[in-house]
Amino acid sequence: MFLYNPSNPLSKIDSLNQLLDIFWKDYITLNPRALLIYEQFAKLGETLSNDHLAFRTYDHPKVNLSVMEKIFLKFGYCEMGDYHFVEKKLYAKHYEHPNAENPKIFISQIKLNELSTFARTTSLEAINEISQAQLSHELLINMGRPWKAKYEIYEKLKGESEYAAWLYAFGFRVNHFTILINSLKTLSNLKAVNDFVKSNGHTLNSSGGEIKGTPEELLEQSSTIASNFSVPFSEGQFSIPSTYYEFAMRYSQANGQLYTGFIAKSADKIFESTNKGE
Repeated sequence: MFLYNPSNPLSKIDSLNQLLDIFWKDYITLNPRALLIYEQFAKLGETLSNDHLAFRTYDHPKVNLSVMEKIFLKFGYCEMGDYHFVEKKLYAKHYEHPNAENPKIFISQIKLNELSTFARTTSLEAINEISQAQLSHELLINMGRPWKAKYEIYEKLKGESEYAAWLYAFGFRVNHFTILINSLKTLSNLKAVNDFVKSNGHTLNSSGGEIKGTPEELLEQSSTIASNFSVPFSEGQFSIPSTYYEFAMRYSQANGQLYTGFIAKSADKIFESTNKGE
């Protein structure tokens, strides 16, 4: 099993800040490159704001959106929008907090009934290994991987669905954090951010172009490709793509308020940030 537990994160969660801190610590454990990028922005004098955090799960009643959203609803989040990804066989929702300074939450789930028999059976076997105690814990969404995994199966899943393979290998945990470009003082647009990130030695996800979306769509996004991380499998340790850092530039709507939703066709390409690692 591949559980993340540096400081007993399965203890009771008393505040949203505590919850977000747990997610961040797990995230930079899997992706030290993200911490380096964070520090490189800090050297510019920037105080970074998180636009959103993203999570992956299955559409099984034990672990679906209705289960994973509970911890966020507890701290005041509200469901705001839903999204369909036909090609990737995904459904997603995003959530917002009354205090707009708190990051949005994006949770997606893979549709098991649309997968091959192999992928569906493998996923169900993994879900059935989760104990009742783990399923009932409020921090299930950061449980990590509570099942045994084989690298051979991971590789086969990857041939069908990178999403399913990532979820099988890493389990339940944050998939990425996102820097809100609007909050920056020294870099005023996404291209400038991308150039800065690349100049510091990081590789961007070029699927669909480095910048996904347009000002007319009210949202532009880019992301690094995932960092590799050594994951334990039954056959031993294997280095595979883990998590990535995203960057989002939001534009004002007709009412003067920033657009807070997501563009499905852009998010579809952002998902591909874990197709390969560095």
